[in-house]
Amino acid sequence: MNSHEIDYQIFGEEMQYVELELDPREAVIAEAGNFMMMESGISMNTIFGDGSKQNEGFLGKVLGAGKRLLTGESLFMTIFSNEVQGKKKVSFASPYPGKIIPIDLTKYNGKFICQKDAFLCAAKGVSIGIEFSRKLGRGFFGGEGFIMQKIEGDGMAFVHSGGTMARKELKPGEKINVDTGCIIGFTQDISYDIEFVGGIKNTIFGGEGLFFASLTGPGIVYVQSLPFSRLANRVLQAAPQGGGKDKGEGSLLGGLGDVLSGDNRF
Repeated sequence: MNSHEIDYQIFGEEMQYVELELDPREAVIAEAGNFMMMESGISMNTIFGDGSKQNEGFLGKVLGAGKRLLTGESLFMTIFSNEVQGKKKVSFASPYPGKIIPIDLTKYNGKFICQKDAFLCAAKGVSIGIEFSRKLGRGFFGGEGFIMQKIEGDGMAFVHSGGTMARKELKPGEKINVDTGCIIGFTQDISYDIEFVGGIKNTIFGGEGLFFASLTGPGIVYVQSLPFSRLANRVLQAAPQGGGKDKGEGSLLGGLGDVLSGDNRF
Protein backbone atom coordinates (compact mmCIF):
# COMPACT_ATOMS: atom_id res chain seq x y z
CA MET A 1 0.00 0.00 0.00
CA ASN A 2 1.14 3.54 -0.77
CA SER A 3 -1.08 5.07 1.92
CA HIS A 4 -0.57 4.60 5.63
CA GLU A 5 -2.87 1.99 7.18
CA ILE A 6 -4.76 3.48 10.13
CA ASP A 7 -7.38 2.31 12.62
CA TYR A 8 -10.29 4.55 13.57
CA GLN A 9 -13.39 4.90 15.75
CA ILE A 10 -16.28 7.37 15.29
CA PHE A 11 -17.94 8.87 18.39
CA GLY A 12 -21.17 10.80 18.90
CA GLU A 13 -24.53 11.03 17.20
CA GLU A 14 -25.32 14.53 15.93
CA MET A 15 -21.93 16.25 16.41
CA GLN A 16 -19.50 13.46 15.62
CA TYR A 17 -15.75 13.20 15.74
CA VAL A 18 -13.39 10.52 14.46
CA GLU A 19 -10.46 9.19 16.50
CA LEU A 20 -7.53 7.81 14.49
CA GLU A 21 -4.96 5.47 15.99
CA LEU A 22 -1.46 5.89 14.55
CA ASP A 23 1.35 3.39 14.76
CA PRO A 24 4.93 4.73 14.94
CA ARG A 25 5.75 6.84 11.82
CA GLU A 26 2.15 6.71 10.58
CA ALA A 27 0.48 10.00 9.65
CA VAL A 28 -2.81 11.55 8.56
CA ILE A 29 -3.62 14.72 6.61
CA ALA A 30 -6.50 17.06 7.40
CA GLU A 31 -8.09 20.32 6.34
CA ALA A 32 -7.26 23.30 8.53
CA GLY A 33 -9.84 23.85 11.25
CA ASN A 34 -10.93 20.22 11.68
CA PHE A 35 -8.43 19.28 14.41
CA MET A 36 -9.93 18.42 17.81
CA MET A 37 -7.28 16.82 20.06
CA MET A 38 -4.20 14.61 20.05
CA GLU A 39 -2.00 12.70 22.45
CA SER A 40 1.58 13.71 23.26
CA GLY A 41 4.09 12.29 20.83
CA ILE A 42 2.19 13.36 17.72
CA SER A 43 3.74 16.23 15.75
CA MET A 44 1.69 18.70 13.72
CA ASN A 45 3.17 20.31 10.60
CA THR A 46 1.81 22.42 7.74
CA ILE A 47 2.62 21.05 4.28
CA PHE A 48 2.29 22.40 0.75
CA GLY A 49 -0.49 20.52 -1.05
CA ASP A 50 -1.81 17.19 0.21
CA GLY A 51 1.52 15.44 0.80
CA SER A 52 0.89 12.70 -1.77
CA LYS A 53 3.62 14.00 -4.13
CA GLN A 54 6.29 14.88 -1.60
CA ASN A 55 8.74 12.48 -3.26
CA GLU A 56 8.28 14.05 -6.71
CA GLY A 57 10.23 17.20 -5.92
CA PHE A 58 9.17 20.83 -6.01
CA LEU A 59 7.09 20.45 -9.18
CA GLY A 60 5.01 17.66 -7.65
CA LYS A 61 4.30 19.80 -4.61
CA VAL A 62 3.25 22.76 -6.78
CA LEU A 63 0.89 20.59 -8.84
CA GLY A 64 -0.73 19.18 -5.71
CA ALA A 65 -1.20 22.64 -4.22
CA GLY A 66 -2.46 24.04 -7.52
CA LYS A 67 -5.30 21.52 -7.59
CA ARG A 68 -6.41 22.67 -4.16
CA LEU A 69 -6.31 26.30 -5.24
CA LEU A 70 -8.71 25.55 -8.12
CA THR A 71 -11.25 24.05 -5.69
CA GLY A 72 -11.16 27.20 -3.56
CA GLU A 73 -9.30 25.50 -0.71
CA SER A 74 -6.11 26.59 1.00
CA LEU A 75 -2.75 25.80 -0.62
CA PHE A 76 -1.70 24.16 2.62
CA MET A 77 -2.85 21.17 4.65
CA THR A 78 -1.88 19.90 8.09
CA ILE A 79 -0.14 16.58 8.65
CA PHE A 80 -0.21 14.78 12.00
CA SER A 81 2.58 12.20 12.51
CA ASN A 82 3.35 9.73 15.30
CA GLU A 83 7.00 10.42 16.11
CA VAL A 84 7.37 8.09 19.11
CA GLN A 85 7.20 4.38 19.91
CA GLY A 86 3.78 3.01 20.71
CA LYS A 87 0.33 3.83 19.37
CA LYS A 88 -0.96 7.38 19.60
CA LYS A 89 -4.39 8.89 18.88
CA VAL A 90 -5.53 12.07 17.12
CA SER A 91 -9.12 13.24 16.65
CA PHE A 92 -10.94 15.40 14.12
CA ALA A 93 -14.43 16.86 14.48
CA SER A 94 -17.21 17.49 12.00
CA PRO A 95 -17.65 21.28 11.54
CA TYR A 96 -21.46 21.20 11.81
CA PRO A 97 -24.20 18.73 12.85
CA GLY A 98 -24.23 15.60 10.72
CA LYS A 99 -22.40 12.35 10.14
CA ILE A 100 -18.80 11.36 9.43
CA ILE A 101 -18.51 8.77 6.66
CA PRO A 102 -15.48 6.46 6.44
CA ILE A 103 -14.40 5.79 2.86
CA ASP A 104 -12.18 2.77 2.25
CA LEU A 105 -10.75 3.62 -1.16
CA THR A 106 -9.68 0.03 -1.80
CA LYS A 107 -13.40 -0.86 -2.00
CA TYR A 108 -14.10 1.88 -4.56
CA ASN A 109 -11.34 1.12 -7.07
CA GLY A 110 -9.13 3.80 -5.57
CA LYS A 111 -11.33 6.83 -6.25
CA PHE A 112 -14.25 8.68 -4.66
CA ILE A 113 -15.82 11.95 -5.90
CA CYS A 114 -17.31 14.40 -3.40
CA GLN A 115 -18.39 17.98 -2.82
CA LYS A 116 -15.36 20.20 -2.40
CA ASP A 117 -16.11 21.01 1.27
CA ALA A 118 -16.94 17.42 2.33
CA PHE A 119 -13.37 16.19 2.93
CA LEU A 120 -12.38 15.91 6.61
CA CYS A 121 -9.15 13.89 6.85
CA ALA A 122 -7.32 10.91 5.33
CA ALA A 123 -4.33 8.63 5.71
CA LYS A 124 -1.08 10.09 4.43
CA GLY A 125 -0.56 9.04 0.80
CA VAL A 126 -4.17 9.70 -0.22
CA SER A 127 -4.38 12.34 -2.94
CA ILE A 128 -6.92 15.19 -2.73
CA GLY A 129 -7.45 16.53 -6.24
CA ILE A 130 -10.09 17.97 -8.56
CA GLU A 131 -12.69 16.31 -10.77
CA PHE A 132 -13.47 18.38 -13.87
CA SER A 133 -16.97 18.19 -15.29
CA ARG A 134 -17.09 17.26 -18.96
CA LYS A 135 -20.41 18.98 -19.57
CA LEU A 136 -20.91 22.73 -19.63
CA GLY A 137 -24.31 22.59 -17.95
CA ARG A 138 -22.86 21.20 -14.75
CA GLY A 139 -20.56 24.18 -14.45
CA PHE A 140 -23.26 26.79 -14.90
CA PHE A 141 -26.08 25.15 -12.96
CA GLY A 142 -24.56 22.51 -10.69
CA GLY A 143 -24.11 24.80 -7.71
CA GLU A 144 -20.46 23.78 -7.29
CA GLY A 145 -19.05 24.99 -10.60
CA PHE A 146 -17.14 22.77 -13.00
CA ILE A 147 -15.11 21.23 -10.23
CA MET A 148 -15.78 18.63 -7.59
CA GLN A 149 -13.16 17.05 -5.38
CA LYS A 150 -11.73 13.59 -5.98
CA ILE A 151 -10.05 11.48 -3.34
CA GLU A 152 -7.64 8.89 -4.75
CA GLY A 153 -5.40 6.23 -3.28
CA ASP A 154 -5.51 2.96 -1.37
CA GLY A 155 -6.10 4.17 2.17
CA MET A 156 -8.86 5.43 4.43
CA ALA A 157 -10.49 8.83 3.95
CA PHE A 158 -13.26 10.53 5.91
CA VAL A 159 -15.92 12.91 4.64
CA HIS A 160 -18.69 14.63 6.57
CA SER A 161 -22.33 15.36 5.79
CA GLY A 162 -24.99 17.68 7.17
CA GLY A 163 -28.07 16.33 8.93
CA THR A 164 -28.95 12.70 8.20
CA MET A 165 -26.99 10.69 5.64
CA ALA A 166 -28.60 8.38 3.07
CA ARG A 167 -26.60 5.73 1.20
CA LYS A 168 -28.09 4.72 -2.16
CA GLU A 169 -26.73 1.77 -4.12
CA LEU A 170 -27.85 2.14 -7.74
CA LYS A 171 -28.10 -0.72 -10.18
CA PRO A 172 -26.98 -0.32 -13.83
CA GLY A 173 -29.31 2.22 -15.46
CA GLU A 174 -31.08 3.05 -12.20
CA LYS A 175 -31.46 6.81 -11.74
CA ILE A 176 -32.24 9.22 -8.90
CA ASN A 177 -32.69 13.00 -8.90
CA VAL A 178 -31.10 14.92 -6.03
CA ASP A 179 -30.89 18.57 -5.03
CA THR A 180 -27.41 19.65 -6.10
CA GLY A 181 -26.47 20.81 -2.60
CA CYS A 182 -27.57 17.51 -1.04
CA ILE A 183 -24.92 15.42 -2.79
CA ILE A 184 -22.10 14.32 -0.49
CA GLY A 185 -20.28 12.15 -3.00
CA PHE A 186 -20.42 9.10 -5.23
CA THR A 187 -18.28 6.36 -6.72
CA GLN A 188 -16.49 6.91 -10.00
CA ASP A 189 -18.85 4.74 -12.08
CA ILE A 190 -21.85 6.98 -11.35
CA SER A 191 -22.95 9.13 -14.30
CA TYR A 192 -23.63 12.68 -13.10
CA ASP A 193 -25.53 15.43 -14.92
CA ILE A 194 -27.71 18.50 -14.31
CA GLU A 195 -31.34 18.58 -15.44
CA PHE A 196 -33.89 21.39 -15.70
CA VAL A 197 -36.86 20.99 -13.36
CA GLY A 198 -39.31 22.13 -16.05
CA GLY A 199 -42.78 23.61 -15.87
CA ILE A 200 -43.73 27.27 -15.45
CA LYS A 201 -45.30 26.75 -12.01
CA ASN A 202 -42.32 24.74 -10.79
CA THR A 203 -39.92 27.38 -12.07
CA ILE A 204 -41.73 30.38 -10.57
CA PHE A 205 -43.39 29.00 -7.44
CA GLY A 206 -41.57 25.75 -6.67
CA GLY A 207 -38.97 27.25 -4.35
CA GLU A 208 -36.59 24.36 -5.00
CA GLY A 209 -34.37 25.93 -7.65
CA LEU A 210 -34.42 25.45 -11.41
CA PHE A 211 -32.08 22.45 -11.61
CA PHE A 212 -31.39 19.15 -9.89
CA ALA A 213 -28.64 16.56 -10.16
CA SER A 214 -29.34 13.40 -12.11
CA LEU A 215 -27.30 10.40 -10.93
CA THR A 216 -27.33 7.12 -12.85
CA GLY A 217 -25.87 3.77 -11.73
CA PRO A 218 -24.14 1.48 -11.33
CA GLY A 219 -22.54 2.73 -8.15
CA ILE A 220 -23.05 4.19 -4.69
CA VAL A 221 -24.33 7.68 -3.90
CA TYR A 222 -24.21 9.42 -0.52
CA VAL A 223 -26.86 12.10 0.09
CA GLN A 224 -27.19 14.58 2.98
CA SER A 225 -30.45 15.97 4.34
CA LEU A 226 -29.02 19.34 5.43
CA PRO A 227 -26.36 20.98 3.25
CA PHE A 228 -24.42 23.69 5.07
CA SER A 229 -25.49 26.29 2.47
CA ARG A 230 -29.16 25.58 3.27
CA LEU A 231 -28.50 25.80 7.01
CA ALA A 232 -26.65 29.11 6.58
CA ASN A 233 -29.48 30.58 4.49
CA ARG A 234 -32.08 29.67 7.12
CA VAL A 235 -29.96 31.25 9.86
CA LEU A 236 -29.57 34.46 7.85
CA GLN A 237 -33.29 34.60 7.13
CA ALA A 238 -34.13 34.19 10.81
CA ALA A 239 -31.57 36.74 12.04
CA PRO A 240 -33.15 40.05 13.15
CA GLN A 241 -32.26 43.12 11.09
CA GLY A 242 -29.71 45.48 12.61
CA GLY A 243 -28.38 42.86 15.01
CA GLY A 244 -31.06 43.49 17.67
CA LYS A 245 -33.54 41.06 19.16
CA ASP A 246 -36.68 40.50 17.09
CA LYS A 247 -39.56 41.50 19.38
CA GLY A 248 -42.02 39.47 17.32
CA GLU A 249 -40.03 36.26 17.62
CA GLY A 250 -42.19 33.37 18.73
CA SER A 251 -45.45 35.34 18.54
CA LEU A 252 -48.33 35.43 16.10
CA LEU A 253 -47.58 39.09 15.35
CA GLY A 254 -44.18 38.27 13.91
CA GLY A 255 -42.58 41.37 12.37
CA LEU A 256 -45.75 43.41 12.97
CA GLY A 257 -44.55 44.03 16.52
CA ASP A 258 -41.59 45.99 15.18
CA VAL A 259 -43.85 48.13 13.03
CA LEU A 260 -46.12 49.02 15.96
CA SER A 261 -43.14 49.78 18.19
CA GLY A 262 -41.59 52.06 15.60
CA ASP A 263 -38.46 49.94 15.22
CA ASN A 264 -38.89 49.54 11.45
CA ARG A 265 -37.28 52.33 9.49
CA PHE A 266 -38.24 52.96 5.86
